[in-house]
Amino acid sequence: MKLAITILLITIFILLLTNMNIFSRENRTEQQTYQVIKQFNNIELRYYPEAVLATVYSNAQNYRELSGPGFNTLAGYIFGGNQENEKIAMTAPVHMNLGSEKSSMSFVMPSKYKLEDLPEPENPYVQLGSSPAEYVAVIRFGGWANDQKIQEFSEILAKSLEENKISHKGNFRYLGYNPPYQFTGRRNEIVVTINWQD
Repeated sequence: MKLAITILLITIFILLLTNMNIFSRENRTEQQTYQVIKQFNNIELRYYPEAVLATVYSNAQNYRELSGPGFNTLAGYIFGGNQENEKIAMTAPVHMNLGSEKSSMSFVMPSKYKLEDLPEPENPYVQLGSSPAEYVAVIRFGGWANDQKIQEFSEILAKSLEENKISHKGNFRYLGYNPPYQFTGRRNEIVVTINWQD
């Protein structure tokens, strides 16, 4: 009995140390720049300036089908799978645009890069480009993302925008901020482009 308790305490201690290390790394991870324009209830309206992206397109129709293969393909590019064998720092968040016919996953490139500075991908499925500057509405949720939660919070966001008479366009998209091995303090967001003028 005492041995089991000791093993449990050691396991908890290791998990705490691991998560402290994860949070430390997360604080050092560059995050995509944005400006909060307005907040109401649990919704934020943000302005995102143009950003440089590495993107992979897919026929996947849901989070489960896109998340693993998309992440692995893009990770291959930033871990050196490019013509310069250059390692590119991971940033947050990871963007996922889930559509009924075509989906995509994008990594935001570190802000020090311009599009012309990036090395060419070895994998032809990785495409480099820029996102347009845009205003978006955002709702956040914790825990592990899945298709059910993405749908649930997309509907909550859509209802809130309708109640506040804010029009939107395009797909509701998913933003993920945490590595898959982080067990606590996870941050997920649903965003959608809105028609907004300052």
